[in-house]
Amino acid sequence: MSRKRYVWKLKDRELQLGDRTLIMGILNVTPDSFSDGGKFLDPDRAFARAVEMEEEGADIIDIGAESTRPGSARISENEELRRLVPVLKRLRGKLAVPISVDTYKAAVAERALALGAEIINDPSSLTFDPQLAKVAAQHDAGLVLNHMRGTPETWAKLPPLPDVMGTILHDLGATVHRALRAGLDRSRVVVDPGLGFGKRKEQNAEILARLRELARLDLPILVGPSRKSFLAQQSPEETAYATAAAVAASILAGAHIVRVHDVRFMRAAASVADAILTAASRE
Repeated sequence: MSRKRYVWKLKDRELQLGDRTLIMGILNVTPDSFSDGGKFLDPDRAFARAVEMEEEGADIIDIGAESTRPGSARISENEELRRLVPVLKRLRGKLAVPISVDTYKAAVAERALALGAEIINDPSSLTFDPQLAKVAAQHDAGLVLNHMRGTPETWAKLPPLPDVMGTILHDLGATVHRALRAGLDRSRVVVDPGLGFGKRKEQNAEILARLRELARLDLPILVGPSRKSFLAQQSPEETAYATAAAVAASILAGAHIVRVHDVRFMRAAASVADAILTAASRE
């Protein structure tokens, strides 16, 4: 049981990956995200939550202005920027940790990077807008490639994948190749298996069980299990416990970064999993 170390290069800094798990805190500035839609739509509330997450131990703040919950509809570039830009302007220079922006649109990524974001987290893995990789390369940004099957509008109709991890490996490998051909340096790429993004409920547990296979791509791994429907319990508190279990499982299977809503509690879960990994590496 071990985890390879990497250096994730961003425009003005480098993040050490593998010594401990990094926490990416989720900040949705949307009216319709599945668990916290509308809560941080106001730029002042979004600013306060970002600062709070940094204080709770977040290593990265990931801001999303368009929901990708199951069944959600796409929004225009102008609407996404209308929600996102005031928050980025408010946060510019106010955080010690890097800002990531969750978007698949090249034009939105371009504006976000110009306003101080250092990472683009593409939920579509370049399938919606291939030009996004070129934008990331031009800005020396970090790029997260999240595996998505189909679109949020069609997920409910998709059948199970015959070989879920084999498909993820094949698709992400091809996407990484496209990103490198667009000029992005390999040291700027992180991959995410995309829990819940077009996968049937039972197959998300299989992805976590087989996560170590993703190491074949020889890239850092990000996993985002937080509050996903396959973890849903009867109460929000119970769902948080289920998320903590998935976070620990992800780390023990090799994840370098976990993307979560509840930073303080998941930081505690990650620290225990990290201690187990460290102890295992000494054997």
